[in-house]
Amino acid sequence: MKLYYCPGTCSQAVHICLREAGLKFEIEKVDIKTKQMESGRDFLTINPHGYVPVLELDDGTRLTELPAIVQYVADQAPASGLAPANGTIARYQLQGWLNFVGGELHKSYSVLFSPDASDSYKNVVRERLAKRYAVLDELLGKQAFLTGAAFTPADAYLFVASGWSKLVGVDLAPFPNVLAFRSRVAARPTVEETLKAEGLRK
Repeated sequence: MKLYYCPGTCSQAVHICLREAGLKFEIEKVDIKTKQMESGRDFLTINPHGYVPVLELDDGTRLTELPAIVQYVADQAPASGLAPANGTIARYQLQGWLNFVGGELHKSYSVLFSPDASDSYKNVVRERLAKRYAVLDELLGKQAFLTGAAFTPADAYLFVASGWSKLVGVDLAPFPNVLAFRSRVAARPTVEETLKAEGLRK
């Protein structure tokens, strides 16, 4: 398998999950601004939408969209316990959290990164994010991870998305349980390995 990624973007969550699952894979860096890959090839030939992550399987099949990819990854290594079994309520709860992070957090951060959005609108988005983080803070004060005691792909996604806060003026200081969650996830060996592989940590 090959993961097409850009350091620090949501593809990092897939990268973490691949390592958590213990799967063999390669990585290829993508410049999402120029749409060029590290090899010099045009990334639009891999994904016409021009964004990461993309997971290319050994038979050439390509998967896009983070929630689908991380669940596929987890299903390739069920013994890893990365995700609950298909068909269980716990699996649907995982899917719910993946959609929450994608729809309520990731999309909001996209607005804050946009040069076209007005400052007044960005302030509204920051207030909305604060409300979402307040809910997460209460939950994470009761349990280690989003679905309970076990780390799942939703936690990898939340770790990556919440890490964008300092880049766009979202203050996480009022949410100590979210910060504690970030510390727990950052301490995982797979996360350390991922950050090093992406050139974000020595």
